[in-house]
Amino acid sequence: MATGQTDPHRRERILAAALDLIAEAGVAGASHRRIAARAQVPLGSMTYHFTGIDDLLLQAFTGFARHVVTLFETHLGGATTADEAREAVTDLIHTLSEGPRRDLILTQELYTLAARHEPYRELCARWMRRSRTLLKQHFDAATARQLDALIEGLALHRALDDTPPDRALTREAVARITTTA
Repeated sequence: MATGQTDPHRRERILAAALDLIAEAGVAGASHRRIAARAQVPLGSMTYHFTGIDDLLLQAFTGFARHVVTLFETHLGGATTADEAREAVTDLIHTLSEGPRRDLILTQELYTLAARHEPYRELCARWMRRSRTLLKQHFDAATARQLDALIEGLALHRALDDTPPDRALTREAVARITTTA
């Protein structure tokens, strides 16, 4: 194992290993020892880089939330019309639901932590605010809030359904929320 001086990416490897382990064994299965083994670092590296398991988990989930926000930015960034924004939201929902199962599991693990622990609730609130800010570039605030919930819910339903709804149904749901009467 390399020392910290010759291993400048050790901290990032630990965070990635933590997320991989959580996706495999859940938060309950994540310990310093198991994360260190997965990251192939000395156990002492855990306390060198993080104040404790909660600090490590919170930082790992913060990075994961940034990853999801980047997906929002990627999909919504190029839209210049309302129709393009609707199609971007449709694409985003399909990307999230058809993407790595790991991301779906990590999202649910984060939500479970957020339901019980304030720091994770604050992280989720920041994530939602950022997502809505990106949506508000194309839609009013109330619509952005509704779309954010639709994206989360429909992505989850599509990922877990034996016969997930097709793109046409997703497009229709987005249109219903974003089209004024």
